[in-house]
Amino acid sequence: MKKMICVLLVVSMLAVLSAGCAQSRVIQGKEIEPYGLLNPDDKVAGVKYKISIGNVFWSCVLVETVVAPIVLIGWFLFEPVGTK
Repeated sequence: MKKMICVLLVVSMLAVLSAGCAQSRVIQGKEIEPYGLLNPDDKVAGVKYKISIGNVFWSCVLVETVVAPIVLIGWFLFEPVGTK
Protein backbone atom coordinates (compact mmCIF):
# COMPACT_ATOMS: atom_id res chain seq x y z
CA MET A 1 0.00 0.00 0.00
CA LYS A 2 2.80 2.42 0.87
CA LYS A 3 4.57 1.62 -2.36
CA MET A 4 1.44 2.32 -4.38
CA ILE A 5 0.93 5.68 -2.67
CA CYS A 6 4.56 6.62 -3.35
CA VAL A 7 4.21 5.67 -7.00
CA LEU A 8 1.04 7.75 -7.33
CA LEU A 9 2.73 10.74 -5.73
CA VAL A 10 5.74 10.47 -8.02
CA VAL A 11 3.55 10.15 -11.11
CA SER A 12 1.42 13.13 -10.10
CA MET A 13 4.52 15.22 -9.39
CA LEU A 14 5.99 14.39 -12.80
CA ALA A 15 2.71 15.29 -14.46
CA VAL A 16 2.56 18.62 -12.67
CA LEU A 17 6.18 19.51 -13.32
CA SER A 18 5.99 18.63 -16.99
CA ALA A 19 2.59 20.17 -17.69
CA GLY A 20 2.38 23.43 -15.78
CA CYS A 21 -0.42 25.68 -16.91
CA ALA A 22 1.64 28.88 -17.18
CA GLN A 23 3.02 29.21 -20.70
CA SER A 24 6.01 31.18 -21.91
CA ARG A 25 5.28 33.69 -24.65
CA VAL A 26 7.26 35.45 -27.36
CA ILE A 27 6.94 39.21 -26.89
CA GLN A 28 8.85 41.61 -29.15
CA GLY A 29 11.08 38.79 -30.39
CA LYS A 30 12.07 37.54 -26.93
CA GLU A 31 10.72 34.47 -25.16
CA ILE A 32 9.37 35.55 -21.77
CA GLU A 33 9.12 32.83 -19.13
CA PRO A 34 6.60 32.70 -16.27
CA TYR A 35 7.75 33.60 -12.78
CA GLY A 36 6.51 32.96 -9.26
CA LEU A 37 6.88 34.03 -5.67
CA LEU A 38 10.27 32.36 -5.25
CA ASN A 39 11.89 33.91 -8.33
CA PRO A 40 10.61 37.51 -8.65
CA ASP A 41 13.92 38.51 -10.27
CA ASP A 42 12.77 36.71 -13.45
CA LYS A 43 10.02 39.30 -13.97
CA VAL A 44 10.74 41.34 -17.11
CA ALA A 45 10.10 45.07 -16.97
CA GLY A 46 7.57 46.32 -19.50
CA VAL A 47 5.68 43.01 -19.66
CA LYS A 48 2.17 42.57 -18.28
CA TYR A 49 1.58 39.35 -16.30
CA LYS A 50 -1.55 37.59 -15.06
CA ILE A 51 -2.08 34.85 -12.50
CA SER A 52 -2.22 31.36 -13.96
CA ILE A 53 -5.60 30.05 -12.80
CA GLY A 54 -4.67 26.49 -13.80
CA ASN A 55 -1.65 26.49 -11.50
CA VAL A 56 -3.73 27.83 -8.62
CA PHE A 57 -6.32 25.10 -9.25
CA TRP A 58 -3.70 22.31 -9.32
CA SER A 59 -2.05 23.73 -6.22
CA CYS A 60 -5.35 23.44 -4.37
CA VAL A 61 -6.02 19.93 -5.67
CA LEU A 62 -2.52 18.67 -4.84
CA VAL A 63 -2.11 20.59 -1.58
CA GLU A 64 -1.45 17.39 0.38
CA THR A 65 1.63 16.58 -1.70
CA VAL A 66 3.30 19.78 -0.39
CA VAL A 67 5.86 19.85 -3.23
CA ALA A 68 3.42 20.50 -6.11
CA PRO A 69 1.99 23.76 -4.69
CA ILE A 70 5.48 25.01 -3.85
CA VAL A 71 6.68 24.39 -7.40
CA LEU A 72 3.57 25.73 -9.13
CA ILE A 73 3.20 28.86 -7.02
CA GLY A 74 6.89 29.36 -6.36
CA TRP A 75 8.08 29.32 -9.98
CA PHE A 76 5.06 29.40 -12.31
CA LEU A 77 2.36 31.60 -10.73
CA PHE A 78 2.43 34.54 -13.15
CA GLU A 79 2.38 34.11 -16.93
CA PRO A 80 3.18 36.83 -19.48
CA VAL A 81 0.29 38.17 -21.54
CA GLY A 82 1.74 41.12 -23.47
CA THR A 83 3.43 44.49 -23.20
CA LYS A 84 2.28 47.22 -20.83
